[in-house]
Amino acid sequence: MRAQASFIGFTGTPIDEKDRSTAEIFGEYIDVYDMTQAIEDGVTVKVFYEPRLARVELPTEAREAIDDEFDDATVGSEEEISERLKTKWARVEAIVGSEKRIGELASDIVAHWEARRDVLAGKAMIVTMSRRIAVDLYDAIVALRPDWHSDDDAEGVLKVVITGNATDPASYQPHIRNTQERRAMKARASDAADPLELVIVRDMWLTGFDSPPMHTMYVDKPMRSAGLMQAITRVNRTFKDKPSGLIVDYIGIAENLKDALATYTDRDKQDRAIGEDVRSAAIPELMVEHAVVSDLLHEVDWVSILGSGGTKAFVYAVTEVVDYLLGTEDDRDGDDLLWQELPGEFDHARSDEPSVKKRFMAHCGRLKRLFALVPSSPEASAIRDDVAFFDAVRQSIAKIEAADRTADGESELDTAVRQILSQHVAGSGVIDIFAEAGLEKPDISVIDDEFKRKFEESDQKNLQLEAVRRLIANEVKIIGKRNVVAGRKFSEMLSEALNRYQNRTIDAAQVIAEIVELAKAIQEQRRRGEETGLTDDELAFYDAMLTNESARAAMEDATLRAIAHELTEIVRNDAKTDWQLKDQVRARLRTRIKRLLLKHGYPPDQEPAATELIIKQAEVIAEHD
Repeated sequence: MRAQASFIGFTGTPIDEKDRSTAEIFGEYIDVYDMTQAIEDGVTVKVFYEPRLARVELPTEAREAIDDEFDDATVGSEEEISERLKTKWARVEAIVGSEKRIGELASDIVAHWEARRDVLAGKAMIVTMSRRIAVDLYDAIVALRPDWHSDDDAEGVLKVVITGNATDPASYQPHIRNTQERRAMKARASDAADPLELVIVRDMWLTGFDSPPMHTMYVDKPMRSAGLMQAITRVNRTFKDKPSGLIVDYIGIAENLKDALATYTDRDKQDRAIGEDVRSAAIPELMVEHAVVSDLLHEVDWVSILGSGGTKAFVYAVTEVVDYLLGTEDDRDGDDLLWQELPGEFDHARSDEPSVKKRFMAHCGRLKRLFALVPSSPEASAIRDDVAFFDAVRQSIAKIEAADRTADGESELDTAVRQILSQHVAGSGVIDIFAEAGLEKPDISVIDDEFKRKFEESDQKNLQLEAVRRLIANEVKIIGKRNVVAGRKFSEMLSEALNRYQNRTIDAAQVIAEIVELAKAIQEQRRRGEETGLTDDELAFYDAMLTNESARAAMEDATLRAIAHELTEIVRNDAKTDWQLKDQVRARLRTRIKRLLLKHGYPPDQEPAATELIIKQAEVIAEHD
């Protein structure tokens, strides 16, 4: 039986060495799912490469001593290094881990990480060639950033994760943990909300450790072949809007990375799914996108507004640009604005010729993602304030557009990528785009006659119109989820006003006046329940029955309220059953509604239509309870 067995292997890191080969043992590949395909499928993200050897010197004698044999010696634990290589390893380890170099390394990692985490929330791993270097590097970093340290394993920004025992030096002991403690530390490193950001390791966690928020790996340990590939894929996991991973090289792994990719597919090597130099890949595109976004705003002199000084200059400039972009949704001049659900960065495109606003949102999003790849580069630093300004505009428009999205359909806006904050932002505080539009709080209670008066004097009519429309539209959606009749009524009122504005039958001031009246009607709807003594659900059934004119004329109001109360009880009693999906339950409910209406003398000629409307109202209530 065994002689006829087939041997099938699954591997993510194929090996092709002189003395060992995956293909030699198992034969030709049956199927290959390469890294390029995984990136296209959204299973992993691309991993870029950034060399930093020029910033942290590695002496020539150490670089020459790091050969393939030496790389292999660093794969296992320090105790597993062969006697023949121990002298060589100790010599190189002493050079790599010299006090001067450790100080340089600590300083560069801190500067690089602080620049990177400002634009990309997440975590990073630092890989060292020995436990001694890991501990010394920790001490050097903590000397620069004392607040990153904590004696408590549940606290602190920086931790060392190494193995050891009681015979190890005293300096190692605070970093040596038992299995349960290491498991708790691993949970912290995988939790995006946990303050732990940086972990220093020697060999632990380079395989079998999964932390999707981790996007950066600082490598100061010789690695090659499958071990190198396994290690750097710690940062290729997808996580929310994480754009890519980054390998920062302090020891010279570029050639080893190239050799390791030789066993992968031609597509992976051609597309550089792992290891493309982030500088050559991102910086030219970053500068192009910056130029494109700047050109899109050439109609607005935002540079002069920013240069006027004062803590509010940044806010004024953002508001001016937002107002301009909102006014570009069609070709009309002046204050006109196309009142359609046009896509921004977070919508699916529905137009062959996107507006300036849509182009700005798309290019600005790409600009920010590219900036996040190289935040510490001189080129990125030179345009940092511009990127901060553009992103503040994008965030403001996104906030307005999100106002009329439902919670389950709304995209998560920048959950991983943080808003880039420049000194301008810090000086003016957080921008409240609704407040700048004259809405101190995003609530329809502020849309009143006083708001209408202020609108006529406003210089940002596009911004105010868009903010108000989305605010009202969102309120209408909320009402429609509980009350079919009221939702339809207010939706028709809003659509009619906006259509007449779009067709230029009325001007901006007139459409605002109608929206103010609609806001008053919505607030009156809220008060009706209190005045009639009905709950929201009872009021919804009450409104459904009032659509019948003969019922309004023939039946007393108290009777209609009693029917509404009983209908609510019927639906509530069936709440535990998903009656929308079960024909028998629906039929039983329909029969009970008919009997209830007939019992209270509801006009029989209108009963079928009333029953259908009540059924629809019951479905809406059941769906949102």
